[in-house]
Amino acid sequence: MTPEPIGGHDGPYAAPILVAEQSVLPEWIDYNGHMNVGYYGLAFDRAIDQLFDHQLGNGEALVRAAGQGLFVLQSSIQFLRELKQGQAFTVRFQLIDHDHKRIHFWAEIQVAGQTCATQEVLAMNVDHISKRSTPFPNWLQARLAQMQGDHAGLGRPDQLGARIGIRRV
Repeated sequence: MTPEPIGGHDGPYAAPILVAEQSVLPEWIDYNGHMNVGYYGLAFDRAIDQLFDHQLGNGEALVRAAGQGLFVLQSSIQFLRELKQGQAFTVRFQLIDHDHKRIHFWAEIQVAGQTCATQEVLAMNVDHISKRSTPFPNWLQARLAQMQGDHAGLGRPDQLGARIGIRRV
C-alpha cells in the first residue's frame, strides 16, 4: 500500500457520517413503480465510495495507486420503505468494528429522517495481484480507530446481525 493517504482526513468524524444526498434515477424504477432492489445496493455502494474518498482516504485513487482495496465478504440489505423516482435521500454511515484488515459497517438510506433501507457489510482489504488479504496501512488503521471511537456512542443498531427466515409462532 502507498505509504501516504490519498485524500480523507484524520478525524474527528461525525457520528454518524451523513453522505452527500443522491436522488432516485428514472432507470432505477421497476415495473412496480418503485426503486428496484438491485439499485439499493448501487445507492449504498455510491455513498460508501464517497465516504472512502472524502473521509477515510481509501477510495478509488488509493486503490489504483496501491493495487489493493476492500472486497465485500458479506452484505445484508433490509428494505423498509419504498423509494420513488426523483426522491432525494441521504445515507448514514456507522463503523461498527475493524481490525488490521477488515471492517464491519452499517449504513441506512434515509428520506426526511425515515429509514428506507439498511445495509450491513463485512469487507476485507485484498491485494489485487495475489488476491489474498493484506493489512491496512498504519495511517488507515489509525483513522479507523479514530472513527470507531467517534462512533462508539451511537450504540449498536437494533437490526445489526438480523437473521433471515420465516418466523413461526
